[in-house]
Amino acid sequence: MPATPRRDRTLRAVELQIAAMGSDVFEIGLFKPEAAAGESIMVPRVWDRESLIRSVPWLRHQNLNGRNIYIRPKGEHHLSLVDDLSADAITNMKRTGFDPAVVVETSPGNFQAWLKHPERLGKELGTAAARELAQRFGGDIKAADWRHYGRLTGFTNRKTKHFNVETGLYPFVKLIEAKGAVYPAANEFLPGVRAGVEERRRADEQRRSALKYDNDHRGGGYPLKSIDSFRSDPRYGADGSRIDLAYALYAFSRGVSAADVEAAIASRDLSHKGTERRQKDYIARTIRKALATVDRGYER
Repeated sequence: MPATPRRDRTLRAVELQIAAMGSDVFEIGLFKPEAAAGESIMVPRVWDRESLIRSVPWLRHQNLNGRNIYIRPKGEHHLSLVDDLSADAITNMKRTGFDPAVVVETSPGNFQAWLKHPERLGKELGTAAARELAQRFGGDIKAADWRHYGRLTGFTNRKTKHFNVETGLYPFVKLIEAKGAVYPAANEFLPGVRAGVEERRRADEQRRSALKYDNDHRGGGYPLKSIDSFRSDPRYGADGSRIDLAYALYAFSRGVSAADVEAAIASRDLSHKGTERRQKDYIARTIRKALATVDRGYER
């Protein structure tokens, strides 16, 4: 019996993965960190299942030309991605009731798992669930949020460190499992995550209320300045990092939520910071630094 052609195996792997993920519309990211001048580092696409399947030949061409192929559901969804897992971690997940809907081997011995929840999770709850799963099973915390990209199977992993100098090849991203089922421990796991989110909301609200009270009684109460007013302030010399930190300090000291500060910082083009993950890391570092400074001042 003749071997299955690679193009057929790629198509079949894509079909199985997207069926197991269960979303109707996907965001596809074609990432090339060594993009030449005039090339985009990230090329995004939004496709339904049929369009994605039809686009496999084009994706294969882009992959051969150095682009890594990533996938995530569009919008809020019912999946959590756990990245950078060992084979033992996958076994432990199954043993404890966290059977993945999809398991992908991204490079030899390294895995990603998509867990399917029984309901669609909002952004905050989805991020909290992803972080808890990453902590529990030794995944990458930095990759744990509600909308992180995972790899699409059937294409090669074009990271330089995975290049085989002997064969001149990159490893294929392999589909290991595509069961597509909700994990058995969901009914016990999600209530705890939801309770943690509610507790953090209450703590944040108490802190904001205390800061607002303190500010009002120091003669505050004036309309809040927007981040654009900081960007136009000549004192900062158009230095984006200085502006972001100054605004974060100002906003947090007046009780603005972390989500609103994050959105304000992200309102400018951060592509010069690198990949989407690096942009998120930059925002998170700025917020942590500002919160720590404000909290120290408040405690005094």
